[in-house]
Amino acid sequence: MSTRTVDIRPQDAAAIEAGFEPGRDFTGICDFSPAELQFVLELAARVKASPSGFSQALAGKQVVLFFEKPSLRTRITFEAGVASLGGTSLFIDQTHAPLGTREKLSDIAHNLERWVHALVLRTFEHATVSTMAEHASIPVINGLSDREHPCQALADYLTLQERFGDLSRIKLAYVGDGNNVANSLMLAAASLGSAINIATPQGYEPDSEILFQARELASRTGASINLFNNPAKAVVGCDAVYTDVWASMGQEDEVEERSDLFAPYQVNARLMAKAAPGAVFMHCLPAHRGDEVTDEVIDSQQSVVFDQAENRLHVQKAVLLLLLGGDMRRFPPRSARG
Repeated sequence: MSTRTVDIRPQDAAAIEAGFEPGRDFTGICDFSPAELQFVLELAARVKASPSGFSQALAGKQVVLFFEKPSLRTRITFEAGVASLGGTSLFIDQTHAPLGTREKLSDIAHNLERWVHALVLRTFEHATVSTMAEHASIPVINGLSDREHPCQALADYLTLQERFGDLSRIKLAYVGDGNNVANSLMLAAASLGSAINIATPQGYEPDSEILFQARELASRTGASINLFNNPAKAVVGCDAVYTDVWASMGQEDEVEERSDLFAPYQVNARLMAKAAPGAVFMHCLPAHRGDEVTDEVIDSQQSVVFDQAENRLHVQKAVLLLLLGGDMRRFPPRSARG
């Protein structure tokens, strides 16, 4: 397949040379500055519009994926993404035991940096991600941890940008458990100058340290971060309503208790009706239909859940290109976007 070779624009080169030198990590949203996050979204849009222009950008690069949890979207989008950029991925099923059980994490990191060019982790404990990033000289990407789900949040905001345009004018409502997805959405909203309302039962709010970090960031970007215990109040006038499962992997023993507590937070037609006209429904998937969302909502015209899933591919390709130092001369010009 032929690949066009074009000069990148000066602002692209500046962003790459100043902020995206090879070897950086993406363990959480705040690893990137607000300008860098916006650049990732812009590059993801360019990758999506002209995938063939990037087909050999990571030729000769190898990426290893260590997953402690089962996966559909994260695994397929990273493997397909690496392949479509001309690289090779290696999948290690780590569901039988957490990383670090058989061998010290720092030893694993020092081995991997001799063999491959990047590492993607899908783990339970965020400390696994941060420790690996501390010791490995190659980029470490958080595919999911109990603290954050940053690639998902970027895919979500790319989806909102495609649907509504200027993210600074968008208000998102997240309803449900203040989990890793809520944490990353909150930080992404703060960084991108957007507004987010988060509605959780009392005691299930997002991480307090991340909330502080998000509000501090929002004070500089003009974003708005608001917490609610009443889901009906949280969604009023919002452009998007987002939810996630009430009990994540590792919380199976809490399912019954959480089902009763979270029942008022179900996203159904009545709740969606309180959002702004034209509001969309969002979910990171997999969904527990009949629990956090009804079939009527997730299967409706308002639902953009599969757009979100698709955009995982494009966002992750952009992250890989930037952190692995892809051949930027091969990047299509901005005019290539449809």
